[in-house]
Amino acid sequence: MPRRLSVSVAGAVLASLLALVLHVTFNSPISPLPSLRPSSRITPNNLLKTVDRLGEGRLEGPEAVCVDGEGTLYTATRDGWIKRMQPNGSWEDWKQPGGSALLGIAVSMTGDILVCDADKGLLRVGEDGVATLASEVDGSPIIFADDVVEASDGSVYFSDASTKFGFHDWFLDLLEARPHGRLLRYDPFTKKTYVVLANLTFANGVTLSQDQDFLVVCETWRFRCLKHWLKGEQEGKTEVFIDNLPGGPDNINLAPDGSFWIALLQLRSRWIDWIHCSCMTKRVLATFPKLVEIINPMKSGAMVVNVASNGKITRMLDDSDGTVMSFVTSAMEFDGHLYLGSLQTNFIGKLSLK
Repeated sequence: MPRRLSVSVAGAVLASLLALVLHVTFNSPISPLPSLRPSSRITPNNLLKTVDRLGEGRLEGPEAVCVDGEGTLYTATRDGWIKRMQPNGSWEDWKQPGGSALLGIAVSMTGDILVCDADKGLLRVGEDGVATLASEVDGSPIIFADDVVEASDGSVYFSDASTKFGFHDWFLDLLEARPHGRLLRYDPFTKKTYVVLANLTFANGVTLSQDQDFLVVCETWRFRCLKHWLKGEQEGKTEVFIDNLPGGPDNINLAPDGSFWIALLQLRSRWIDWIHCSCMTKRVLATFPKLVEIINPMKSGAMVVNVASNGKITRMLDDSDGTVMSFVTSAMEFDGHLYLGSLQTNFIGKLSLK
């Protein structure tokens, strides 16, 4: 190649690269920070491969599970339905609140179902219909309602995963790695919603302790859970409950013995570790989201851990390659069994804990 031509080609390449850098810098929808990566490792046992499959074929991505006083199991699915299984094993398409981003659910003391609709906010669903309890707080819209729990005094605590990115842009929140999340409280008597905690890095699962003297909220992108005291000498204070989890904590549920079941997203892989090394790489992926579909950085697999009230892991269950259970988002214990929700299955996993 003649020298003059090679210089021209090199100049064109450099100009194109500069144009790409400028485009990404000024058009990327994120302003990323370096991301945390957990260092903890747990030896696989693949016990989640032995689950029974409830409702297989009629459930599309059942995110979360709850059980009422009659033993009826409820789940919210990606097709916008709240479906339920009677104690005799029969399934019913119960209610369709009207959204396709139904996430955390919980049974209210009234017998109704509290639902986090990522787009609409906090809902109450009952035999009489659907009511919106909270869609904004302090003039700020709730754009990513995620998980919910009700206290004995009627207060409803729920998470708003991100104030910047909605449900369908959750991967942008992962790439940006900034604390956009918050924990909220709905007061049924004043009908108002209050901010309990702000600046959470993807606020996700939330549940109450057995005595309801504290609650635990998950920060998915920080691989940790926080404890917020509601009663006693530490009332109003917040501390780390468990840190450096071997996955990103999604939903959390109180177990009958006072411990907690936490579903962990498998957020470590060769691709994700490489992405997190460079903020420019994050900007490129956020600007050209089709690249995410091409490289498919999320790791297959599923993991849940049982954590004692002192914040120590006592038990781990997993499916290391995700051939049966993958992307497990919730784990709920009832009557000696663990019920597992997932965004990537068409069934609820049921596992005997004996």
